[in-house]
Amino acid sequence: MEKMKAVVSRGANEYSIETVDIPRPGYGEVLCRVRSVAICGSDPGLFHGKYEERSWPPAYPFIFGHEWAGEVVELGEGVANLKVGDRVAGEAHSGCGICENCRQGFYTLCLNYGKNESGHRHYGFTSNGAYAEYGVFTEKSCEVMPDQVSFDEATMCDTGGVALQSLRIANVASCETVVVYGPGPIGNLAMQIARTKGAAAIMVGRGHRLEIAKKSGADYVVNYETCDPVEEVRKITNGRGADVAIEAAGTQASVHNAIKSVKKNGRVSLIALTKEKDIYVPVNDIVCDQIRVNGSRANPNVSKEVLQLLEQGKIDTKHLITHTFDLEEIRHAIEVFENRMDGAMKVVIHP
Repeated sequence: MEKMKAVVSRGANEYSIETVDIPRPGYGEVLCRVRSVAICGSDPGLFHGKYEERSWPPAYPFIFGHEWAGEVVELGEGVANLKVGDRVAGEAHSGCGICENCRQGFYTLCLNYGKNESGHRHYGFTSNGAYAEYGVFTEKSCEVMPDQVSFDEATMCDTGGVALQSLRIANVASCETVVVYGPGPIGNLAMQIARTKGAAAIMVGRGHRLEIAKKSGADYVVNYETCDPVEEVRKITNGRGADVAIEAAGTQASVHNAIKSVKKNGRVSLIALTKEKDIYVPVNDIVCDQIRVNGSRANPNVSKEVLQLLEQGKIDTKHLITHTFDLEEIRHAIEVFENRMDGAMKVVIHP
């Protein structure tokens, strides 16, 4: 059996580089040589065992990692649309394909979630992921990359897809104003993609990441440490409020302010998970101003568009990808990402 290096987790905070068997692709699956994998905001918590109550992972040993790009090196039986040598970007979610939600295209809401025997996969959460030299993924979770897009850039496909999905759910149109709460990678990409749709973008945040948002093209930046962000958004929009708010921070204050920042009949997309189990929302404002508040789950059916935006240079990643490390440096990489050392935004691992 051929071997590979992988970051293997054997319990909370128990992870290291191990030499393990290279997995073999089954029906409808491909084996990929992982070239780049980005650290997601959820990954430190996964390594620390903070999501075990959700069965993330379902059991140890386990390989995390889901924002990846690489090359197809072997085809499983039944693969029809990929070939050896294809450069691909991966999606974390691969639905069962047979439940009601999957049949309607909502495969990130698969009703067989976590049931590998039913064909569902959530790579890096319920199925082994990409912090390894090789990984097995379903054909339908792999999107062929344009030649002009690098592997590092393509790791933004998942992050950018989450951002794009939130804008789709809010039905953002040209000439509208979008306010984004949370200037991390997802919020930054939501801001950038909103501008590609002809919308004006306001970013609310603080510190270094707010400066990066400005460099990435935000029309307005609002530092919530120096002003009331809701009042500032109202000033920018001549008292009307934003058409759309994207909430990408996941705090009580951010969710509250996002809802308060939109106009009557405005729309709010909630992307971020919150640390609190339940949070307060201004229900009277939602009802009286007929504000539509939607959750936005992951990135269904958007990868091709994100890769096209990368190919066309409409998404700027040079300010987002701040650090790269070899696989053997995974502990230091997680530390750099988690503590935002040296202005870390997106940290990419090269297996």
